[in-house]
Amino acid sequence: MSPRPLRLTRLHVFAALFVLLGLALLWWAPGAFEADTISRLNFGLGRDAPGWGAPTRLTLQVIGGLYLASGLLALVNRWPRVSLAALVLSGLLIFPAVLIGAAAGKQTNVLTMLAESLRLATPIVIGATAGIWAERTGIINIAIEGMMLAGACFGFTSLFFLEPIMPGATNLVLLISVLVAVVFGGLMALLHAWLSIRFNVNQVVSGTVINILAIGLTSFVRREWLLSTRAGRITLPNIAIPGLVDIPVIGDVLFNNKPIFYMMFVLLILTHVILFYTPFGLRMRAVGEHPEAADTVGVNVFFMRYLNTTISGMIAGLGGAWFSLETVGGFDDVMTGGRGFIALAAMIFGKWTPFGAFGGGLLFGFADALGTRFQILNVPVPPQWLQMLPFLTTMVVLAGLVGRATAPAAEGIPYEKQ
Repeated sequence: MSPRPLRLTRLHVFAALFVLLGLALLWWAPGAFEADTISRLNFGLGRDAPGWGAPTRLTLQVIGGLYLASGLLALVNRWPRVSLAALVLSGLLIFPAVLIGAAAGKQTNVLTMLAESLRLATPIVIGATAGIWAERTGIINIAIEGMMLAGACFGFTSLFFLEPIMPGATNLVLLISVLVAVVFGGLMALLHAWLSIRFNVNQVVSGTVINILAIGLTSFVRREWLLSTRAGRITLPNIAIPGLVDIPVIGDVLFNNKPIFYMMFVLLILTHVILFYTPFGLRMRAVGEHPEAADTVGVNVFFMRYLNTTISGMIAGLGGAWFSLETVGGFDDVMTGGRGFIALAAMIFGKWTPFGAFGGGLLFGFADALGTRFQILNVPVPPQWLQMLPFLTTMVVLAGLVGRATAPAAEGIPYEKQ
């Protein structure tokens, strides 16, 4: 009987990576930091906030030892569940390890880092939610970037023209501008649906066309009308939720924010409930998995795909409004900066589920916030690498962490009624 061939699994690959990472930390930390170097991590707001002073070298050596132990345990693989749990714990320890190394001899606020990660995750999570609405019915939507860009541009354009004629109604003008952003995102999505469903255009090609159209159209609008400085840097106001904002430590982080930040959580919950607990969500999933069977029981496949793709664009338009109306108070060319594509990665990371996509969006938001924090702490890393960090994280996650992500079976396949 021939010996059983050795099968290299994803678990083995990650185990080997953590072994190498553990050895690297154990070798690097003693030479990089003095024994008395302290990294101070604060966990609150203000000078009197509670904190933890961690000995930098010792802490990194302990984490390196845990990496090495968990990697070796997973390579032996005598206890698969224990090995997997150890690797997951090691993965979570990457975040404090990075912060402790970056804050060597300095201090950094973990709570502020969390708040910034959530804030930067907002357009990514909203974009990922938009992708779920379209792709669960079988329409590939790589045009999220273009829909977000259109929403950002035309939402701010509305503010630009309405602000002078409605000077005493700033909040109403901002609300109208957000609604305009949502509508224009939906119009771009409707064009994508029309090309994909009515003419059976390849959905990737159609999405690419939408993205190119959005770049050209918004650049033209900016050059023709938005270069004037007449529109001030007005943004959506903060809304503190009474009672909840007073919760110690996390209250100010989670419950004293701007409207689109809150809408991210509302959309997540609504999407999850509709997708998995309503007849409409069942029809969505049926159309995305087996449209012929759905048509047989009376579901209008074309209507569902048009409707859901349009809703997808409207959600993406809301994500675009985050850039121009909630964060910057202005519009610049290609200001979405590829966040629509990162949103697609978050959606795939979450395997087309809302809360999974939220986890992916938070990961990319943390990577984005980490680049800013490195600059604040004067970490000697070239700024170009810091700007690349979210995109490098995207590639690493899609190449290594996602595993087998199975899209809806009918995704990208045009439906022709028999």
